[in-house]
Amino acid sequence: MSTSTLQIYSITPHPTAEYWSVCKVEALFETPFLDLIYRAAQVHRKNFNPRAIQLSTLMSIKTGGCPEDCGYCPQSARYHTGVQNQELLNVEDIVAKAKIAKARGAGRFCMGAAWRGPKPKDIAKVTEIIKAVKALGMETCGTFGLLQDGMAEELKDAGLDYYNHNLDTAPEHYSEVIGTRRFDDRISTLGKVRKAGLKVCCGGIVGMNETRKERAGLIASLANLDPQPESVPINQLVKIEGTPLADAEELDWTEFVRTIAVARITMPNSYVRLSAGRQGMSEEMQAMCFMAGANSIFYGDKLLVTGNPEEDGDRLLMEKLDLEPETEENKHLR
Repeated sequence: MSTSTLQIYSITPHPTAEYWSVCKVEALFETPFLDLIYRAAQVHRKNFNPRAIQLSTLMSIKTGGCPEDCGYCPQSARYHTGVQNQELLNVEDIVAKAKIAKARGAGRFCMGAAWRGPKPKDIAKVTEIIKAVKALGMETCGTFGLLQDGMAEELKDAGLDYYNHNLDTAPEHYSEVIGTRRFDDRISTLGKVRKAGLKVCCGGIVGMNETRKERAGLIASLANLDPQPESVPINQLVKIEGTPLADAEELDWTEFVRTIAVARITMPNSYVRLSAGRQGMSEEMQAMCFMAGANSIFYGDKLLVTGNPEEDGDRLLMEKLDLEPETEENKHLR
């Protein structure tokens, strides 16, 4: 990592914060399964209302045609996945979707655009969209790729609350998944986001042929960000035909639950979001993830261009588990 990047954003916390070495995180992964879940549940209950689940809705506002080569992504222009290119949607269509999401209980509206990074003309359009969604009284989150200087400030001024920019995987596994950017590029953009005063949504993807040590490396990288991300989405790889990772080795469900638990223990005050891949998870597996400290989900039938459980199914599962959407009134209950 370059000295200039370290000046922008630190991946090592202040001395008062706990430093998580990869070996220390790997030792957590090796904790007996039920003991690990129990420990994570204790941490969760100390910092959050365990029955409250933060609901977010994710919408693709500009789809396909991305020039990057992320091995997991069906929106890359390099792969033949059947995803059609779509220009940036107009404000009215996006606001209409946001209104529906709010009526169904979502408190945060997340917008994604398939760019390596936006151009100044794109930022002008995106800020108009953010202002319109913010006017509905929802939290706003954007994932627009690598940012140039000054862009994060423009997004903040428009009313953006969170910027999503995942680390994706461990530094040592990064080049196996992505060749068109470096791990350090992600850290640089996160630094610009923090400098602008935006909250950070930053997580990764598991199941991309990484080792357990590399999963530990991802969690350590996230936990050692200073400050830690406010939201940490943990995604299970959705294998899409036509992408290089379509034939990735299947990840055992217990390993994914372990990852949720380790994220909760190492980032006790962050929202840990059960994100992509949930459509393929059983109710029992999701329940274990909630027990292990997941307290946020994407709510709606689509995540950008991949499937997600239907809202009726989510409502039924939450009722079975005696969970409820997070509100200002219930978020701090113990």
